[in-house]
Amino acid sequence: MNLPLAVFDGPVIWVVLFVVLLLFGGSKLPELARGLGKAKREFKKASDEVEDEVRSAVEEDERKKLRLKQIEEEERAAVRAKLDAEERAKRAQDGKQN
Repeated sequence: MNLPLAVFDGPVIWVVLFVVLLLFGGSKLPELARGLGKAKREFKKASDEVEDEVRSAVEEDERKKLRLKQIEEEERAAVRAKLDAEERAKRAQDGKQN
């Protein structure tokens, strides 16, 4: 059951604020607001930390993939060079035999 945010229009908000004022009293409202603000800041801080941690994990994964790709390319180049050297040696040997 999803409640649309349109339910919380002007008159409903005033009723909610009036009920909160009756329940907590005028002297407790600033303290309540500070507590809500502090909770919001802590939630934002924790959210930012999780976001940074996920971002760094993704970046680290990308760096590892890039490094593996570089290693594969280096190994392929080394194998090609070895095969080319063997082929040249074989041609040179065939040329001496003829």
